[in-house]
Amino acid sequence: MADKNITEVVEVKNEGFEKAQSFVEQYGKKIGTAAVALLVVVGGYFGYQEFMVKPKAAEANDKIFKAQQYFAIDSFKLAIEGDGVNKGFKYISENYSGTSIGKLAKYYAGVSYLRLGNYADAVKYLKDFSTDVPQVQMMAYGALADAQSELKSTDDAIANYKKAASTFTKDEGNSSEYLFKAALLSEVNGKTEEATKLYKELKEKFPKTEKGFQADKYINRISVEKPNF
Repeated sequence: MADKNITEVVEVKNEGFEKAQSFVEQYGKKIGTAAVALLVVVGGYFGYQEFMVKPKAAEANDKIFKAQQYFAIDSFKLAIEGDGVNKGFKYISENYSGTSIGKLAKYYAGVSYLRLGNYADAVKYLKDFSTDVPQVQMMAYGALADAQSELKSTDDAIANYKKAASTFTKDEGNSSEYLFKAALLSEVNGKTEEATKLYKELKEKFPKTEKGFQADKYINRISVEKPNF
């Protein structure tokens, strides 16, 4: 009986081996080709990262330093355009767009245009900017909303103020300020129901901030009927 069981096991193993051997013979070449192709793709990706992306990022990092210095002293035109020797945010954002520094330069360029009163270009740069750093993304949404508000793009401005307010709520000071701007812009444009809702949200979410503490004042201002003279 034991010999019979052993024989059956051996037969099953042989059958399994024969099937595996048949599979390899039939598809081995295709599998080998696919494996080589995968190695080429993976190797190409890492090679591109190592020999193209990293050096370009380092180069961009060197170039942005002077533009940031101009930005820090409010020399926004030089920060954008450069000084003839050093490149500005505009050049860096366009020529190093695939790097994190190139993306950051786009943010700086947008804010610089906003400070110069060039709201259309501010929107152009800030609208295309995105980052995984919530603190910076919050400020970008806020700056974009400021530019859109100046251009009378009210609905877009309100939407981006709300995005700014919800992107990094740990910064209660800036978050409450952006939510207040969304509420105030709604109010002055006759969207009183939306404004009331946003003022209440301001009070609930950021009660310890200056704007949150004053929210009731703005809610009452809307709810009180204006006297008829």
